[in-house]
Amino acid sequence: MAITILGDKEFEKVPSIKNKVLRVNLNENIYGTFAEIGAGQETVRHFFRAGGASGTIAKAMSAYDKDFSDAIYGIEDDGRYVTEKRLKKMLTHEMQLIEDRISRYKEPNKIFFTYANTVATIDFAKKYKGHGWVGIKFQITPEGEFNEIILHVRFHENDARLQQLTLGTLGVNLIYGAFYKHDNPKHLLKYLYDHIDKDQIEIDTINFSGPQFEGVDNRLMSLQLVRNGMTEAVMFDPNGNNVLPAAVLYKKNILALRGSFRPVTKVNMDMYEKSLAMFIDANRVNEKKTKVIFEITLSNLRAEGEIDEEDFMARARLLCSLGQTVMISNFKEYYKVVEYFSNYTKERMGLVMGVNNLIDVFDATYYRHLSGGILEAFGKLFFKDLKVYLYPMKNPKTGELTTSENLKVHPRMKELYKFFKYNGKVVDIENYDPSISGIFSREVLRMIHDGEEGWEELLPEGIAEMIKSREQFGYDSVTY
Repeated sequence: MAITILGDKEFEKVPSIKNKVLRVNLNENIYGTFAEIGAGQETVRHFFRAGGASGTIAKAMSAYDKDFSDAIYGIEDDGRYVTEKRLKKMLTHEMQLIEDRISRYKEPNKIFFTYANTVATIDFAKKYKGHGWVGIKFQITPEGEFNEIILHVRFHENDARLQQLTLGTLGVNLIYGAFYKHDNPKHLLKYLYDHIDKDQIEIDTINFSGPQFEGVDNRLMSLQLVRNGMTEAVMFDPNGNNVLPAAVLYKKNILALRGSFRPVTKVNMDMYEKSLAMFIDANRVNEKKTKVIFEITLSNLRAEGEIDEEDFMARARLLCSLGQTVMISNFKEYYKVVEYFSNYTKERMGLVMGVNNLIDVFDATYYRHLSGGILEAFGKLFFKDLKVYLYPMKNPKTGELTTSENLKVHPRMKELYKFFKYNGKVVDIENYDPSISGIFSREVLRMIHDGEEGWEELLPEGIAEMIKSREQFGYDSVTY
């Protein structure tokens, strides 16, 4: 007998936490376990207090002692407990126990779930605010295949008790969303913040998996996190998987390249290759401990109006195919990017820019919201030995080449620019390919739209074929 869980049109638009819990508890088919480590049993507490918990809760536990936790879930190679790997072990182990201990013959209609979290709340000195992994493994029909929703959170409140309460509310929202919003992951994502302010907790990574979410591209879910103001930046790896920024950036040397990549061109890749060689040589850094980030800002995605998800995915796929790690951020100003990276590493940093980008950096109008204006911004931008690697720009009409030596900034910024330039903070990219310095993404995009020949030669190997096969960026195989 298949049981499909109905939608919630008959419920209020934003049900209270108690009503969400009651709806789960009073569903005679939903049955599962809670395993919470590090912040008490804040989620299951709601289910115990609401009433009807005996029909929902098979077990609630907190293996708070590390030795007990290791005995139950195994010892991690890195000795860490607040990790995605640990969370997945918890979900797998607890679900296996349910299936082993609950007879399908006696309970043919039960829909099993396991909710788990492993978190570290704020420390006593209030130096580290804490973070954690939260997830649910669940069915939507009896004996159906299992689905998973796994997310990473960062706490922003300055009190452990408040963090625990927020975590409990988030847990209820996740469980409720898994059963009653699984058919619309975008909405489910928004509802995770029901009765939670966005300055209380940040969700910076989320992944949906299982048959129910076969059509979900987790990179689009990452984009939603930034669009919804749930986090400032998200990342995905060359395989297209969402990854935790902290894990990617921790104690790494970082070289960041910002652009529209619409589409990625030979110039973009030349900027990347030549600046990386200079970055490694000048800083004598270990290439294996160096991370290159291709960044696309939300404002860039909105440049043509509302964000076009297909356009976003086209850029993402092309960059991933070139083996790059991609970051989507809500940082308009470069100093905010540097501040963000500094949360995870104290190692060397470099920013790769085109001429127009650097001119914008020295535009004081971008910093009017800061009490210290452009000087405050530059203090944050160049607080260490960060360097800007400038890629020369060739004027397609005159053939003139613009470098750091003849770059023109606002007259009032001239002396400030000279200060940073002659103190080695701005360096020209060497050994660049002059034959491609006149390539611009916007011109390539126009050529594709207009059906003009020759644009394929302006892109890295294999990119034109991908654009054609997927009919991206306005390419129309019929027109061509």
